[in-house]
This record gives sequence, C-alpha cells and structure tokens, in this order.
Amino acid sequence: MHNRKWSVVFLLVFCVLCWGFNKNKSIEYSEETAISVILHELGEPLPKHARPDADEATIKRGFELVHEGRTTGPNGKKSKYISKYFNCTSCHNQVQEDPILNTLNPESRLEYAIEKELKFLPASTFYGIANRESWYNDDYYKKYGELVKPANNSLAEATQLCAKVCSSGRYLEEWELEAILAYYWSIQVRVKDLDLNESEKAQFKNPTNKEESISMLKRKYALKSPATFGEHPSNFRVGYSNLEGNSERGKQLYKLSCMACHQAGGVSDITFDYSPLTFQKFLRQIDKSGNYNLYDIIRHGTYADKGKPRYMPLYPKERLSDQQVEDLRAYMKSAS
Repeated sequence: MHNRKWSVVFLLVFCVLCWGFNKNKSIEYSEETAISVILHELGEPLPKHARPDADEATIKRGFELVHEGRTTGPNGKKSKYISKYFNCTSCHNQVQEDPILNTLNPESRLEYAIEKELKFLPASTFYGIANRESWYNDDYYKKYGELVKPANNSLAEATQLCAKVCSSGRYLEEWELEAILAYYWSIQVRVKDLDLNESEKAQFKNPTNKEESISMLKRKYALKSPATFGEHPSNFRVGYSNLEGNSERGKQLYKLSCMACHQAGGVSDITFDYSPLTFQKFLRQIDKSGNYNLYDIIRHGTYADKGKPRYMPLYPKERLSDQQVEDLRAYMKSAS
C-alpha cells in the first residue's frame, strides 16, 4: 500500500513536469512555415477544410480545376468543365494582393497591383483563403440571400456556391472539392508574409501564454474579406461629391481591372479597347441605364439571368473605392 501511494505521487509529478515541458517547448519554424502549422502547435485545432496530408497529385488537380476549370480525375479521364463561362481566376487572384495582410485598403492594393503587375479583380484572392474563418461576408446576403448561410462558415460550401452560382456552372464532385481544398491548403499565409518583428516572433517561438500568441498571430492577417455594397451617386453627372478623379490612377485601373475581363479574347462577351470611341460611349451613357453606366455596372453589376450566364460581378467598396470610380471616369474623359 505504501509503495502504491508513492507510485501514484511519482506519476502525478511526472505528468505535471511533462505538461510544463510541453506547454513551454520551443516551436521550430522557418520563414516559409504556414501559419496554420504554428497555430496548431500553439493548440489551435485545425479547421474542417484543412488538408495537411494531401499528396502532390491531389494538389495539382486542385490547381488545374481552379486555373483551367477541369483536370484529369483519379480515373484517368478528363473531367467536365466546372463552368463553360468562367474559371476561378476570372475573379480571384492566387497570390498576395495586399502589402499588409491585416489592412485591406483598395488604394494600397492598387499600388501593390501596379508594382506586381496583378489584375485588380472584384473578388478576394485565394492566397490565404484557407486561413480565413468566414466567407461570403457582410452584404453578400443581399445578392445571394439564404445561399450565403452555409457558405459563411464553411469553405467547402463557399466553394460549391461559387462553382454552381457565381461561375454559372455546376456543383463539384466530391473528389474535385477535395482537390480544390487541398490546393487552398497549399497556398496559405506564411511567416514571411506577416511582417513580424523579433519580439513577436519570440512570442510564439517560446510561448509563455499560448492564447495570447494565437491572438497576436491572427491580428496580423485578415480573418475575413469584408464586403460593403456601395451605391451610385445621387447625381450621375456630378458623380461622388467632393471627389476629384485622378486620370493616371484611372488609366491603371482600366488596364488592371476593366481590361482583365473585357479585352479581346477575355472572359467577357463585351469587348473594350483603348480607343476614344469606347470612352465616349461610357461618357455619353454616364446617366443612362445599361452596361455602359460606369457607376451602376461597378456598384450593382449584372446577374446571370435571362439567358445570359456571363455576367458582371459587382465591386464591393473594399475592392474598389468611390475615389477609384472617379479616377476611372477622369481617365475616360482625358482619353476620349
């Protein structure tokens, strides 16, 4: 009985020591380490969409589905196109878009897009999409209604909504969804992207309070992509009050945004160019209904209905500001 008592005491002491050791053990990482790896080491459970064990073949299929709309399936046969009209890349970049990941500002994003020669697209990048915690946020319920409820808290459901509704396509088969989730997991935010100082790195490398370390890391990147639907100005001829357009900025927006879809051979069936006639058409219809009303088409977009599966997605204000709309108008006026 005496020996048994001391055995229990020894076991308890051993467990406490082990717990203390594990609680404060150093976390090994490099600049290329995915943020989810560090968060998991700190005690954060992996999300449902995590695919840490995905093989390269599955990730490759996901890459091809996103970029090309189809791939070679596990059965060795080519899959059907997800959509006849769009690929994911029609609306989503696949790389970092914002110079500071926790500051989503369309002006700084444009500067970054110019520097990196990125398209200035209406939807958020897929880079780091697996690190977010909600999707189809804020005002997207105004466009998609009840459809956003399952998509808001599930990356898998968000992907299915995008495949079927947003791309005027079809729902993904299970193996296709798995491949795309694996691809998302492969393009996570990395340590190098977070602009951490040495003190912040030490906070999670040798954590004394894991919850604080988790909070600190999550403050360094956006956990959601906000979406505020804007309105057109009350007077189309005047435009947005107290905002003066910058034609040089507008020229860059036209190139990286409008022409990303509307150039010859682009995803849209409406083609633009750089001729004065194109810009004059926009300016003549600045207060008329239709696809050439600059304010309406940017803020309200169009819908995939009435036999027109190709449509124009709207730009939330976080993706293109009122100032940038005026910049576009100023460029069209200067180039007409």
